[in-house]
Amino acid sequence: MVDVRRDAEPDGPTTSGSGQGATGPADTGAVRDTRAHVRATALRLFRERGYAATTMRLVAQEAGVATGNAYYHFASKDHLVEELYRDVNDEHARRAAAVLADGGDLTARLRGVLHAGLDAFAPYHAFGAEFVTVAIRPASAASPFSPASRAAREVSERLFRDVVAGARPAVPAGLRDELPELLWLAQLGLLLFWVHDGSPDQRRTRRLVDGAAPLLGRLVQLARLPVARGVVDDLLRLVREARA
Repeated sequence: MVDVRRDAEPDGPTTSGSGQGATGPADTGAVRDTRAHVRATALRLFRERGYAATTMRLVAQEAGVATGNAYYHFASKDHLVEELYRDVNDEHARRAAAVLADGGDLTARLRGVLHAGLDAFAPYHAFGAEFVTVAIRPASAASPFSPASRAAREVSERLFRDVVAGARPAVPAGLRDELPELLWLAQLGLLLFWVHDGSPDQRRTRRLVDGAAPLLGRLVQLARLPVARGVVDDLLRLVREARA
């Protein structure tokens, strides 16, 4: 007789708690290894099948663990997407390191770092729209503004702080603190354009980077002029009010 209970198992938590910190196995080396294996399996499936086709049940099956065990380590599929973002941001930082080590002006550094980001995201372009749909949900753990995504966000923001801090000539003092966050937000907009870019190898997005980076570099240098200082101050005040 077929065990219909297994076939009817919902794609949801099967334990009394979910996510790390729930009642479950002690934090041993074996548990950490299992978590890493579940994570690696999920990221592989995201690359191969996209978000919609990668269920928690499938992740568990491919990893060779019970579905409840997968939920013990990751409270939801969105938490696994957040792990994907963290991986991509780490890869972005790795690729950008050589660009930042070469010094250069703000335009060159920003152009190189944005291209490095597109290189890091490239393996996921086919499923990009699915991941954006998840990320724009305010309550999603995968939202770039969520507490769960803080580690991934900090990697990216630190990268743009390095872009600004190492630029020569130096970025005007009044912009140094706020510009990295603005650049990070600009990258989010760029990625939205990239998701919808159907040109070969997303060449339109690459051209956008090549055109926008020099423009931004010139605008930042114009901020040194007294005539532009009032506009810059108004912009920064608006940013601070939006953040509050």
